Amino acid sequence: MEYRIDKMVSDDWGQARSIYLDGIVTGNATFEAEAPDWHNWDSSHMQECRLVARAGNTILGWAALSPVSSRCVYSGVAEISVYVATKHQRLGVGGKLLAALIKASEKNGIWTLQAGIFPENINSINLHKRYGFRDVGRMEKLSKMTYGQHKGAWRDVVLMERRSKSVGID
Repeated sequence: MEYRIDKMVSDDWGQARSIYLDGIVTGNATFEAEAPDWHNWDSSHMQECRLVARAGNTILGWAALSPVSSRCVYSGVAEISVYVATKHQRLGVGGKLLAALIKASEKNGIWTLQAGIFPENINSINLHKRYGFRDVGRMEKLSKMTYGQHKGAWRDVVLMERRSKSVGID
C-alpha cells in the first residue's frame, strides 16, 4: 500500500480520533478512557510535531508530541504518542511515523523523547527499541510510586526514552 507521511491538520482529527478510540478499546494503549475533541487535543500537542500516515483520503495512523512540562528547563523534552489503525498494523506504518517524528523533533530542538508504555504492549515496546529508545524504568503497581489506574486496576508502565545524538549534546 502506498502512503505518505504528512503534517496533521484539523481536518484529519476525525479519522485520527477514531484510531485513538480503537487504541483505547484495546486497553493497552493509554490510560485515557475517551478521546478528546480537536480543541483539547490541539492545545496539548506541539504544533510542529504532529504527523499522519495518509493513503489518499485515508489516515492509516498518527504520531505527535506533547510537552512534558511548561518549565523552560524541559523545553527540549517531549512525550511521544504513536497510533496505527488496527487494519494497518504490522505494515511498517508505525515505524515510518516514528522515524519521521524523531526527525521533526530534532528539527524543532527536542533532545529527549519519552514514552510510557504498558508492559503488555510488546509491539509498541519493540517498535520504540528499534528506533533508539531504551528502558529507563518501570512504574510498578505494587510500589507507592504507582503510575495510575486504568479501568479500576493499577497498571505498570514501562518508561522509555530516546536521547538525540544531534540536539542538546553541547
